[in-house]
Amino acid sequence: MGDVISSHLDEARREIITARTGEVIREFGRLYEQQYAVALFNSVRLDIEGGGGPQPQLLHRKIPLENKSIFSGSLFQYLEENKKWRNHFLFVPDSYNINYYDNKASHDRCLHPKGTINCAGYRVLTSMEQYLDLTANSLPDVKAKVGSSPFLKCVSQFPLILWHPYARHYYFCATTETEQQKWHAVLQDCVRHANDGLSEEDKVQTPAFTDAVRLYRQAQGHYGSWEMMCGAPSQILSNLVMEGLLPELRELISPRLKGKLHERQRNWMLISDAVYSLVQGQCQTQYEALLQKCEAARSSLDASIRTDMDQIITSKEHVTNKIRAVVLPKAEKLLKVSIQPYISSILEALMEPTSRGFSEVREVFFRELVDMSKNTLNDGTKETIAQHMEKISMLAFHPVKMHSCYEKVEHLSLEGLQQRFDVSSPSVFVQRAQILMREQMDDAVYTFEQILHQSLESQGTEELCKTIQRCQDRVIKKFDYDSSTVRKRFFREALLQIFIPYMLKQLSPSCVSELPRFQELIFEDFSRFILVENIFEEVVLHSAMKDIMMAVKEAAVQRRHNLYRDSIVLSNSDPSLHLLGENPSIDWAKEHGGAKEEADGAGENSEADGESEGGESQKKRRMKQIVSMIKVEDSPVLSTESCVEVPSNNNILEKDEDEAEKDGDGEESSEGKASPDQNGSASPEASKKPGLSNGSVSKEEEAKPEEQLKEIPLKVESATEIASALEEKDNREDDQRVLEEQPPSNQEVSEEALPPASFSKETPSGTTETAPENPSEITPDFPPPPHDDSGFQSPTSEGAQAEEGKAAPCKVTPPPPEEHLEVKEKSTFIMPEAEATTTDSETTDQ
Repeated sequence: MGDVISSHLDEARREIITARTGEVIREFGRLYEQQYAVALFNSVRLDIEGGGGPQPQLLHRKIPLENKSIFSGSLFQYLEENKKWRNHFLFVPDSYNINYYDNKASHDRCLHPKGTINCAGYRVLTSMEQYLDLTANSLPDVKAKVGSSPFLKCVSQFPLILWHPYARHYYFCATTETEQQKWHAVLQDCVRHANDGLSEEDKVQTPAFTDAVRLYRQAQGHYGSWEMMCGAPSQILSNLVMEGLLPELRELISPRLKGKLHERQRNWMLISDAVYSLVQGQCQTQYEALLQKCEAARSSLDASIRTDMDQIITSKEHVTNKIRAVVLPKAEKLLKVSIQPYISSILEALMEPTSRGFSEVREVFFRELVDMSKNTLNDGTKETIAQHMEKISMLAFHPVKMHSCYEKVEHLSLEGLQQRFDVSSPSVFVQRAQILMREQMDDAVYTFEQILHQSLESQGTEELCKTIQRCQDRVIKKFDYDSSTVRKRFFREALLQIFIPYMLKQLSPSCVSELPRFQELIFEDFSRFILVENIFEEVVLHSAMKDIMMAVKEAAVQRRHNLYRDSIVLSNSDPSLHLLGENPSIDWAKEHGGAKEEADGAGENSEADGESEGGESQKKRRMKQIVSMIKVEDSPVLSTESCVEVPSNNNILEKDEDEAEKDGDGEESSEGKASPDQNGSASPEASKKPGLSNGSVSKEEEAKPEEQLKEIPLKVESATEIASALEEKDNREDDQRVLEEQPPSNQEVSEEALPPASFSKETPSGTTETAPENPSEITPDFPPPPHDDSGFQSPTSEGAQAEEGKAAPCKVTPPPPEEHLEVKEKSTFIMPEAEATTTDSETTDQ
């Protein structure tokens, strides 16, 4: 490998790489210094004048992943050094960088990882066909022969490949489809997080950097969206350099590559990775020097801005009016002919999948709370709530459980935009929408945590179900409002991102040549803060903003989009809630779980060696893992030429097929299953844990041998029969007593009373259960599912309990009718009439 790189990257070519990198960074640096002063002026002006839009109703957590890790487990990894496969242990911390080790023991001893993968700019592939299609374009002039085989042979039929246009590729293989699906969701989340872009909290460096990159690419003729605007500043600058450097190097090097097609492709990828690493090191050094230079001048610039703020604003308005008189007529003509006819159709294409994704976020959140309410019915203790809140608190960062939300947006299609408006790919908008969905989910969860915790402190364990329901109603109403606000802002930004580059590209040839004469109207002292290029773009943006705002406003009036109208603005609607905003995340296990936290931390997460007593090991032991470990029962020994080591049961833990299927759907419960130790066996504390109190079969029972499961009847039994069965299986005397104290069922053995309306369900056999006596409190028949007045479809218990209905034939006997848990909301906007009916009652918790 080293011979290939050294032979093709000689001293002369390395000088070419250094020279091209220097040219790009010098031009970028000139633009950055200009935009830094402009961004500083805008930031100071915003601080003085104030601003902002509607106030969010949900609270925002500052450090959501403190003392948390995302996932860990073992996968086969292909090593370029010796062209062999090895079984490596992968660990994903809260930074979303992937650390891989020789084995789990190396990680437990806190050794340095064998390697770390920063996923910015990568794509996750799950088949060799996808990978070969992409690699075929790496050397476009080299054609493959018929029947030519790739250089890589996978050790299983479940590959996971991280592909990058410039950097090294990473090859992994899972042993089962469930394992592949789970790792795919985790890797996608790592890529999504790394591609999120620069922090929006920095009001000077971030806009200065993004504007400088955009202006640089526009000078090169690239006006459209850019997929490689991802990662840290040094990575973005490296992508900027490679965009022009790589084609030049390919012309020089590709004719000299020898061997078969797959060997040439492999060698070219190694060379590209070496060039990318070299460029990234140089970009990092030069960008740090540039940033240091600008930060050193910041205090003097800030003083000048605050001294002459009024004069600078007056001068800028004067120049803006002059430029607007020249540019606006041309911009309006372009708008009328080339933009306005397409706004509504593009907006519709953005709205449909995005709204479905946010609606799914709401339903996933709702289902988790319904599940907690059901368990609280039978075992109404704070310990039960703490167990469920431990799981719910990290819901937004659980890639598997959030997968159903993310995949709704992946159907976003903007066909035709690539040619007309120079949109390279909808992935930029898809990933942005997914990040916003994750933020909204975490805000909803954090707000619910704070409200529930405050309620539990002010009262005892009486009526916990009603307390949960009141907190749930408050949070869901706030979520409906905030999600509408976030989506409307996302639609406006996406439309501007599509149309403004196109308008600039069309208007620049006729307008840019006239801009220098307007620079003469600006005083020299103010010229650092007022740039005619920026004013030109602002004029174009404002010309299109009116039509875009009108289109989004009209869409908000339409009922089917589930958006609040702009006239509805909630401000300070719940001032007492925002007092909780500065509170840290709640450690539910510590406050209400006590000894259970130790058992879970040592057993389930298995993050530290039990014999190690060092500070770092203690920290790892306390670290909770968001996604549960994968278990594979009787993992097959894979015999392949390139496979030197086969997976052992010490690293790939055992799992029942049904439980594996549940994990694939994101419904696993870290509290309700046996905790695997380092050898894959269940920890004693977890194995002694009683079953969940909602009458469903716990995961320990679900993982029992098949002959034991046959003893439990598959039909729906009465409460007495279920209680006796549970007593025979696990001696659960407490659960028996709770079930016997509840009102008996009025139905026959084949039928059972319907639980509270918010989580009514179907029997496992598919027969719909009968309704309670009071038909006004529930939707009497389904489908269609019930809706609330918020404009979103109310989550039905069919979807909420599909998984539980398959594995849990037991039932929950309902409380008296007045203790119903149905979500009934009254919104401030009109509900679609064509959808299902709702109830008339509304909550009074506000």
